[in-house]
Amino acid sequence: MLRKTAIRRPIALALVVFGAVLMFLAPETWAGLALLAIGVSLEVAGIALRHRDSP
Repeated sequence: MLRKTAIRRPIALALVVFGAVLMFLAPETWAGLALLAIGVSLEVAGIALRHRDSP
């Protein structure tokens, strides 16, 4: 996937922040549940990218 750490770190941070914003702003409706699921998946993807930095 992304091998360069200089690119992967900012992308991981952006995914985590965007996922947190989506989770925070999700309304209490079915659409909000979809936003919450998308936010959680973005958080997981960002954390997975960040953990690839570890040796």
